[in-house]
Amino acid sequence: TEAIEQLTATKDDLTSLIAQLTQDIEDLTTVVAELDKAMQEATEERTTSKEKNTATIKDAKEAQVAVEQATAVLKDFYAKSAQATALAQQSPAEDAPETFDKPYQGLLPEGGNVVSFLEVILTDFARLESETSTSEATETDSYDKFMFESKKDRALKENEKGHKTAKRSDSEGALAQTEEELKLTQGQLDMAVAYYEKLKPTCVDSGITYEERVKRREEEIQSLQEALKILAGTDLS
Repeated sequence: TEAIEQLTATKDDLTSLIAQLTQDIEDLTTVVAELDKAMQEATEERTTSKEKNTATIKDAKEAQVAVEQATAVLKDFYAKSAQATALAQQSPAEDAPETFDKPYQGLLPEGGNVVSFLEVILTDFARLESETSTSEATETDSYDKFMFESKKDRALKENEKGHKTAKRSDSEGALAQTEEELKLTQGQLDMAVAYYEKLKPTCVDSGITYEERVKRREEEIQSLQEALKILAGTDLS
């Protein structure tokens, strides 16, 4: 019975261990799936943001080139306008229009001139390009760090899952062996009990005292000895 108790305890321990390992494996599988989903979503968001930032930077650069070209054209136009005004002022006619009294600089209703306005726009586009480029670099760095940590965490979880899966497999093998040993041991015990029950009636007290059983046994031995002497011809005369 001690062997059966020990095997039963081992069986219970292995069963409990297998159940815990199974739960751990399921939990790790869930965590890995969540990591995969998070990395996929982060990649999709990064791709979308990168495309948007790239387009914004491209547009800002092209806009700066366009504004610079427009500014150059206007400056050239105003320079020529100034020269024309200067020539007209050298010998002004009495009926010369007032417009030519000073060089035309493209004045705006709210004050300032077109060139100054374009220069402000150029600065805005330059700032947009710079800020977007910085934002893109920051987002890329954050994404790279997130992916690195996530992949490392995933690898650790997969490694742990592999170890637990192998341990569960070993435990299942040990459990099967233990159950087989328990079955055989229990079978042997059952046979011993059955044999004991079979012999029990001949061993129990049937009302005959110990002295009487000894006397009967001695008489049986004496009878056997006498039978042997007769067969050997010892008492023949």
